[in-house]
Amino acid sequence: MENLISRITINPDVCHGKPTVRNMRYPVEMILDLLSSGMTFQEMIEDYPALENEDILACLAYASKLTDVKILSKVA
Repeated sequence: MENLISRITINPDVCHGKPTVRNMRYPVEMILDLLSSGMTFQEMIEDYPALENEDILACLAYASKLTDVKILSKVA
């Protein structure tokens, strides 16, 4: 999983510092939005040829790490 997550970069000069795929202008957020809309890996790669399967998997791994919390508390 760490190898996949290394594909996710944070650079203040790219997409306002949002996490992106391999320092390209593909924010993790966009990839996750496309997946949640029902787009397949193959469709995404056809629409964005610079993407690789591992990039999409990296976004999923990154999101998984972000949700791995020990305690949830309500914020008012």
